Amino acid sequence: MRILIFHGYLLRGTGSNIYTANLARALAGLGHEVHLLCQDRQAEDLEWVDAVGEWSDRGLDVRSTGRREAGPRRPGETVPGGSVTVYHPPIGELLPVYVEDPYEGFEARAYPKLSDREIEHYIEVNVGAVRDLTDRTGPADAALANHLIMGPVIFARAGIRPYAVKNHGSDLEYTIKPNPRFLPWVREGLGPAASVLVGSLHTATSLWEAVPGHGLREKTGLGPPGVDTDRFCPLAEDLRPGAISELSAKIAAEPPGATFGRDAEGAVAALDEFAAAEGPRVIFIGKLIVSKGVDLLIAAWPVVSARNPGARLLLGGFGAYETGLRALAGALGDGDFEAARHIADQGRGLEGGDSGRLEFLADFLADPPPEYLSMSRAAAGSISFAGRLEHDEVAAVLPAADAMVVPSTFPEAFGMVAAEGAASGVLPICARHSGLAEVTSVLAAEVPAVSGPVGFELGPGAVAGLADRVNDWLAVDPARRAAIGREIADTADRNWSWQGVARDVISASDGKIRPIAGD
Repeated sequence: MRILIFHGYLLRGTGSNIYTANLARALAGLGHEVHLLCQDRQAEDLEWVDAVGEWSDRGLDVRSTGRREAGPRRPGETVPGGSVTVYHPPIGELLPVYVEDPYEGFEARAYPKLSDREIEHYIEVNVGAVRDLTDRTGPADAALANHLIMGPVIFARAGIRPYAVKNHGSDLEYTIKPNPRFLPWVREGLGPAASVLVGSLHTATSLWEAVPGHGLREKTGLGPPGVDTDRFCPLAEDLRPGAISELSAKIAAEPPGATFGRDAEGAVAALDEFAAAEGPRVIFIGKLIVSKGVDLLIAAWPVVSARNPGARLLLGGFGAYETGLRALAGALGDGDFEAARHIADQGRGLEGGDSGRLEFLADFLADPPPEYLSMSRAAAGSISFAGRLEHDEVAAVLPAADAMVVPSTFPEAFGMVAAEGAASGVLPICARHSGLAEVTSVLAAEVPAVSGPVGFELGPGAVAGLADRVNDWLAVDPARRAAIGREIADTADRNWSWQGVARDVISASDGKIRPIAGD
């Protein structure tokens, strides 16, 4: 089958980027011809990309990466007839985004900051690119538009039929719901769509409330991301320090500037500290923004460290709140609670937005446990910031952890990083809400031994609850913990494989969807 995918961003990093990259690989692995529009200007460096299309004054030019005849990259990844061609629509330097982060070669600007004229220009350039592509390749047999804006309206105006839409969550929660101005574009794109895929019932409900009517409820189906269970898999305890050190050495050897926005020296130092841990290893992977709740984890860490001598916490990710989080970790390590409370009061102000008190953190710091001062000082220096890690690098370090924490305070469409932790045999301890709760509920149902520590409640007791859940899990005998880890890895493999996701996307493009449990 010829399959068309629109994704306006990169093919590495986090969230929808990883979803799109793994989906394309899985589709090619099933023997399909994939044509993918995105803005990853280094796509030809990816081992699974067979050709790249660029626009110039002469029109669309497609060049081979020279890998088409190279055979499978990894067992089961490709079969004869499968291919991926990536195209870069000529949008210029302005890249509309849902959350502002640095993008090499672009001015990334949040959608609400764009004029209607700028948005329409972006849409029409992409519509022209889609038409040029289909004129060259012929009509698609199936198509997927990522995000509610602006992929679906681009397909609608380009005359693509049929197509499915994937709602990843950030578009809805960060842009559309706070800004009804975008609803006309949403409706124009969803109207002709055969189906809309969501990661969870929570996201579906949020979508139906934000965009009522138009038969949307009837054509919304379950479509969570998947996990590459060949890469994310359990790792024996004695192999973990070596795996972390191997990743550290790889990053140390890369040329300066090889990974955009990476402080390679800082990443190497953080990984070396993590490898040398004399106690349990705990990890966070995600954006360093207020919505991810990393402040709760940093505040809980002294309590965890006190119960687990030699434990280390690795924070993998980047984002606008990194400075605030580093300041919080430093203030707690110094025992300077006044500074820590000031950080809690500033909240999003340290992320670059309006000041907004971090209620859960502030509640905890207003009345910390009696020994918290001594705990905080004792835990000083046991938190490491690794910065930006590519997806294959996450796959290298995540299985080397004893626990993962996903403390998001904002709704998540699906807990993909939690599913990856589970596939790695690492218990994901998650805030109990939205798509995260739907991931952990599957784990708890199929592996009853994790039903207690797998989740914690948001609220005034969030920091204490998080610390308790981590300590409960780390108190389990290591051999028993490893056995449970293998069980949750098997559960992840059964429930979230990319091959299954790929088949669901093809079916959804034709209007055939999986029902949403609980609806």
